[in-house]
Formats: sequence, structure tokens, C-alpha cells
Amino acid sequence: MSQSSQFALLAQRRFGPFFWTQFFGAFNDNLFKTALLTILTYEALSWTDLDPGLLNNLIPGLFILPFVVFSASAGQLADKFEKSRLARYIKILEIGIMLLAAIGWLRHDLWLLVGAIVGMGLHSTLFGPVKYAYLPQQLKPEELVGGNGIIEMGTFVGILLGEVLGAVLVLHKPWGVQLVAGGTIACAVIGWLFSLRIPHSPAPAPDLKINWNPLTETVRNISFSRQNRTVFLSMLGNSWFWFYGAIILAQFPVYAKDYLHGDHSVFVLLLTVFSLGIGTGSLLCERLSGHKVEIGLVPFGSIGLSIFGFDLYLASLHYTNAAMVDAAGFIVQQGSWRILFDCVMIGVFGGFYIVPLFALIQTRCDRQHVSRTIAGMNILNALFMVAAAGVAMVLLRIGFTIPEIFMATALMNAVVAIYIFSLVPEFLMRFLAWLLIHTLHRVHTVDTDRIPEEGAAVLVCNHVSYVDAIVIMAASPRPIRFVMDHRIFKIPVLSWIFRTAKAIPIAPAKEDPWLMEKAYVDIAQALHEGELVCIFPEGKLTMDGEINQFKGGVRKILDRTPVPVIPMALRGLWGSLLTRGKGNPFERSFKRGPFSRLSLAVGRPVAPAQATPELLQEQVLALRGDWK
Repeated sequence: MSQSSQFALLAQRRFGPFFWTQFFGAFNDNLFKTALLTILTYEALSWTDLDPGLLNNLIPGLFILPFVVFSASAGQLADKFEKSRLARYIKILEIGIMLLAAIGWLRHDLWLLVGAIVGMGLHSTLFGPVKYAYLPQQLKPEELVGGNGIIEMGTFVGILLGEVLGAVLVLHKPWGVQLVAGGTIACAVIGWLFSLRIPHSPAPAPDLKINWNPLTETVRNISFSRQNRTVFLSMLGNSWFWFYGAIILAQFPVYAKDYLHGDHSVFVLLLTVFSLGIGTGSLLCERLSGHKVEIGLVPFGSIGLSIFGFDLYLASLHYTNAAMVDAAGFIVQQGSWRILFDCVMIGVFGGFYIVPLFALIQTRCDRQHVSRTIAGMNILNALFMVAAAGVAMVLLRIGFTIPEIFMATALMNAVVAIYIFSLVPEFLMRFLAWLLIHTLHRVHTVDTDRIPEEGAAVLVCNHVSYVDAIVIMAASPRPIRFVMDHRIFKIPVLSWIFRTAKAIPIAPAKEDPWLMEKAYVDIAQALHEGELVCIFPEGKLTMDGEINQFKGGVRKILDRTPVPVIPMALRGLWGSLLTRGKGNPFERSFKRGPFSRLSLAVGRPVAPAQATPELLQEQVLALRGDWK
């Protein structure tokens, strides 16, 4: 994919109409919801005598309540029925809900509008499994991160524009209420018109018998997802993001009014910079991930969420203005730019966090169960968001200020992140690998699409440095089981990474015959289970940059388990600090300079019968060329 290819998807029928359908859905949800929250914050007395702070946390909670009740059924519908037709029916439902809301606006009937809020929650509940199950059906694997990035960008830009327009229109005198009523109906109709262009997308499980009992189906859905530990914990990580975001965003109206002393335009400004941050982070994911599902970005995103969430608390303490200001007046106040920067960066790192998680769930769950997996995730999202509303109300009740709620949320995020990454250390391991190839080295990959997306294979590569496995791991679209010398496996710090990656230590027969035999048994088991196994057939690190003779271990592996062999070559790594050779390693590294360039080239698969050590060494040498 080229650098601009993710945007080229918008011009294609398999993606463009679907994108605009979901965009206008997100836009309309937030136009309506924000208009209601804004008028209840700034003109509460003409609508209700309830506390605005309570309503600002209650209404978002009611919006996501249908996710708890109906997500299980929505996932089944998306797996059983063709998705383009289902999308059209959902958009017709949206038109009906907006007509009902228009009556509520015109009659100043708060509870009718609250009913429409629940209805729009139902609309989003039904559309969610369709949205994320549609993408892996229509996009190629290498397009999935970019496609998800555009969807997330579009979703949050739609949220931004909807929130801005909702906050501006509803207070526009004297026709604000009428403009919101008409605008939401028009948006629903536009979304339906785009849905007519969505291409046919077959149902993965047309014979599925729908269980209409939401409780038992919810339990079954989540139980099925728990069978894949990485997917399930990714679902929990995704839901935690919505907990974090729900608490932060729910405080913005009152935060803007009572703490920043701003009118509704300051509230709009906070929403704008936050949503632009989310969109920017989502789009940057494809560039930072190298067109593959890079879960190493998830810890990076989580770190940023905690740092900038906590700094938003600190920035709020240093904001001293006490006079009422509009957006232009707020910007010139001391400390305002720091607050806006924190909001932007929370959004950017939120994009880094959420996009790889979505792509991971889509690619690693059962293909015939994608919609129900997404539905299960939506149930968890809803529960976490309901919990977020409850936690925010409790914190307010016990005397927390809104800046203190920002601080508490940032600290909770740090604790939860440490817990999740301790359960699935693959996230943190991939993060360290990602850091290596984006800081100390600039890695160029050649034909990494030859690494199979599924099924067993043996990867063979020249052995140049102590970090060869990390470089290969970072370039691979899927996990790899590395076979490595037991002495390298035991190196402090690196050992933790290798253990986390389920590397297989091996020793020469004369040193430890039991460990060598165990290694071959573990390799056969891994290949039997369809995993990738990478070996360094030289058996030792090069001392001069040249490729040592390949040993016969690869043949022993293939005799037990005949699978394709993928030759690979590392280029440009020799001479770095972590290579092994004569002379001072620091002097060699200094000559190379910082941010050195290296490359990983991947050759064509070799059939197991032809994969002799001599042939594989010849191919690896040809891939490496003269660049050591």
C-alpha cells in the first residue's frame, strides 16, 4: 500500500458508501445528544429542575444502555443476514427515531427526547457489529489498519462536527430547537441514501438460529470470546478506553462552564481539539504500524492517556481566570494552551490505543463469529460506560472536583494498563520491539508479505546480533516462535522478551542433550498448531559479518514436520553495538552513527523436500547481498 492508499479507499464502492453511512450515523448521534446536553447545561431552568451535572452523566449512560440489552441480538443479526440490507433497515429506524425526537423538541418534552436518546443508542447498537465485521470482509489484510484508521477518524470527526453543530445550533435564537429537529432528520435521510450504495456483503453464518434471550446469548457470546485469551483481553482493553473517554467527555460541559468560566463555545472548543486528536492519532496508526496490525502501539497509547490525563489536572490548577469568556477570550488566558494541548494529546494517544485493538480483534477472532465477537465487545463497552457514569457521579457526590476526576481517571488508567499488559505481555513486548526499530534503527522491509498470514512455516535467517529476533518480530504481521541459543535466551532483560515471545531455547547435544531434544519436540508442537517458527541455522552469531555455514537442524525439523520454509536476510545490522566481533563494540557502533538504517528481506517459500541447508544458505546469502 502506498502512503495515500488509505484515503484512496474512500473512492472505492466497497468502502466509500459504507464510510459515509457510518459517518452520518456518528454525526447525527452526537448532534442530537450534544444539543440536548448543551441546552440542559445552559438553559436548564426552562426544561427541568434536575441538576445539570447529574443529567450530563445520566444521559450518556441512557444512550449506551441498549448496548447492554440488545448487543447480543445485534451480533447474531449481523452474522445471519447480508450486511448491506441490514444497514439500510437500521438507517430507516434512525429516520423514525429522529421524527419522534422532532416532536419532543417542538413540544419541549424532555422525557420524549430522553426516549429518543435511548432509541439512538439502539440504532448504534445494531450498527456496531455490522460496521466492524464488514471491514475484514471487504478489505485486504494489509488495508485493515488503514481502513480502521479511516473509520475511527471518520467516527470521531463525525462526533466532533455533530457536537459542534449541536452545541451551536440549539442555542441559536430564535430557531435553535427547530434547526436541531430538522437537521437530525436530514442527516438520517442522507445516511440512508448512502447505505443504498453499500455493496453486497454475504452473511458468514446464514443458518444461524437466533437466540432472542439477551441474557443467555450475552453469556454465551462472552464465554465464546474468552476461549481466545488475547482477543478477550483486547476486548477488555477496548472497553477500558470507552470507560476512560466516557468519564472525560461527560465532564466537559460543566468543566467548560464552571472551571474555565467559558460559554458554550469553550465547550465546543474542547470537543473540537479532542476529536481532532483522535482523528489524527487514528490516521497516524497506519504510518507508525507499517501497514500491519501493530499492537505495540497499544501500550504507547496507554502511556500517553495517563500522562496527558494527569497533566490536564495539573493544567486546570494553574488556570486562574474567573471572568466569563468565549472561545476567543479563553485562548488568550494564561494556561489555556496547555489545557488544549492536553486535550489534543489525549485524543492522539487514544487513537494509537484503539485502532490496533480493533484490528487485532478483527484478525484473530473466528471468521464466522466476527459480528458476535464485536457484539460481545459492545456489551462490555456498554457495561464499562455505564460504570463510568456511575463512578463519575459517585466521585462528584463524595466531593471530587472535575479536575480531580481527570487525575483519578489517569491514575486508574495506569493501574489497569499495567494489569492488562501483565496478563498479555505480548503487547508490551511488541511495544519494546516497535521502539527499537523506530528509535535506534530505521528498518526497511522487503517482501514481508511473503510471510504467510496463517498456517505453519519455518523461517530461516542469518544471525547478526543479539536483537535479530526483536527486529524480525517487529516486522512480522503475526507472532513468531524463535529458536535460539540457550545462552542468548538467558541474557538479562532480553530474556524477559524472549520468554514472553515463547522463544524455544536450544543447546548443542554435547552441552545439554535433553534441552536439544526438548527444543525439537517444542518446535514440532508449535508447527503442528499452525505457528511460525524462526531458526538461525548458523547456530551462532557471526564474528565478521559473513554468513557461517548452515547446520542440519533445519532438516531434522522438516523431517518431523514438513512445512514450507521462508528464507530471510538481515542487512545493515553488522557493526552495531549489539553485534559480536573483534575490537571495541562502542567504537564500531560510533562509526555507524545513531539511527542507523537496516533492512529485512524475505524470499519466496521453499518446499520442505527441497529445503536443504546448502540451498537455504545460498538463498539467504543472495537476499543479503553485499550489505552486511
